[in-house]
Amino acid sequence: MLVALGFLMIATFMALIMTKKMTPLLALIIVPTIFGLFAGAGLGLGEMVMDAAKSMSGTVALLMFAIMYFGIMIDVGLFDKLVAGILKLVGNDPAKVVIGTAMLTAVISLDGDGSTTFIVVTAAMLPVYQRLGLSPVVLTCVAGLVNGTMNIVPWGGPTARAAAALGVDASEIFVPMLPALGVSLVVIGIFAWQLGLSERRRLHRDMPEVWGTEFGGGALSTPKAPTGGGASSSPVAVLEQVATKGTGAEQPTMDGTALDPNRDTLRPKLFIFNLVLTVAVMVLLIIDVVPLPFLFMVGTALALVVNFPKVGDQMKMITSHGSEIIAVVSMVLGAAVLTGVLSGTGMVEAMSAWIVDIIPDSMGSYMAVLTGLISIPATFFMSNDAFYFGILPVLTEAGAHFGVPAVDMARASITGQPVHMQSPLVPAILLLVSLSKVDLGDHHKKVLWRAVVVSLVMLASGVLFGVIHMG
Repeated sequence: MLVALGFLMIATFMALIMTKKMTPLLALIIVPTIFGLFAGAGLGLGEMVMDAAKSMSGTVALLMFAIMYFGIMIDVGLFDKLVAGILKLVGNDPAKVVIGTAMLTAVISLDGDGSTTFIVVTAAMLPVYQRLGLSPVVLTCVAGLVNGTMNIVPWGGPTARAAAALGVDASEIFVPMLPALGVSLVVIGIFAWQLGLSERRRLHRDMPEVWGTEFGGGALSTPKAPTGGGASSSPVAVLEQVATKGTGAEQPTMDGTALDPNRDTLRPKLFIFNLVLTVAVMVLLIIDVVPLPFLFMVGTALALVVNFPKVGDQMKMITSHGSEIIAVVSMVLGAAVLTGVLSGTGMVEAMSAWIVDIIPDSMGSYMAVLTGLISIPATFFMSNDAFYFGILPVLTEAGAHFGVPAVDMARASITGQPVHMQSPLVPAILLLVSLSKVDLGDHHKKVLWRAVVVSLVMLASGVLFGVIHMG
């Protein structure tokens, strides 16, 4: 009975959010409540949910202050010089431009919000791609790969969901996975370089009147301005045009985006302070000597006090990021209903026992690896909410019967994120292809197999570094 109710509850939850009949937040609250009552929880249902909510308080605090911190750093202009620096560094070489796209995406992805990242990256890089004749599909491919991989940061979504669903600390999931994350980014760098070289060859072959016929030092010669263009083809010059008000309607601009050069939140005189503060926060995050929620609480407080000494400005900055915070935090708290019902009614134990019965003993010790492999297609065809709050707890309970730690299951479960980010169920990727004027099918042709490779590399690296249990 409990097994049937549990799987039916998860199936109902997944169906409602995947068909968009109900928002994830409402489905997380309403569906488990109804099934919990059917399971006989009665008035004890509230206590089950509150116990689960208490266990998620650390995750809620981390998400709230990490989103606010990186949002403030973008607002005050910490990353603006980085954008300009990357564009100066890459020059006119297509291969370097694509590598620069990967570097910029990785840095901006630290804010944990895919939509913001893609707005910034396309605003900065798309004009360069257009001026040099590079395919915008390459931009969406590289940006999608990097952001999907960086999405495993604790405040990015999946790690927080895994932590909330399994009752483990987000830092225990993320910090040990840093070496695997590094290896995955190196693989993406190789892909980016190969894509850049391919674009370099294509431009040399198809546009000799623009690019000339000679390679200089392994790179294309500086391209000539297209006939009638009359404008400099230097990426730096393009950036200056894009960042200037009054640009023609056909050129994308940074005005109104997170990198609007005229925004009143810029604090150029405090650049060194903000840089040192951010480096200190990241170092403390990696060495894990302070709880992450408290670390970002202090970092956010210092950032606000120094950059915005007036109380009114502080309140304005806090409220400006309120919608992002509420969207994520409310989801985690709503998940307390689902996880509370699953555990409090005994559904998860009954379901895991059923799975244990059908899994051969010889495969039981590989549950973490199996979970990682399952996450690759599962998170593409369903939302993170459905996978982490519906499927992962059941797999983890089954893994516990074979001695696989919950934290290892959580680490394995986030390795499918490079593929997940390419899903049409993810609004951010739809925004990316829309801003870049790229067909989603063309994006998938170029990105999907590479995303699968990156996910498998991350999973294999986790196993090799000993942070994902195997055998």
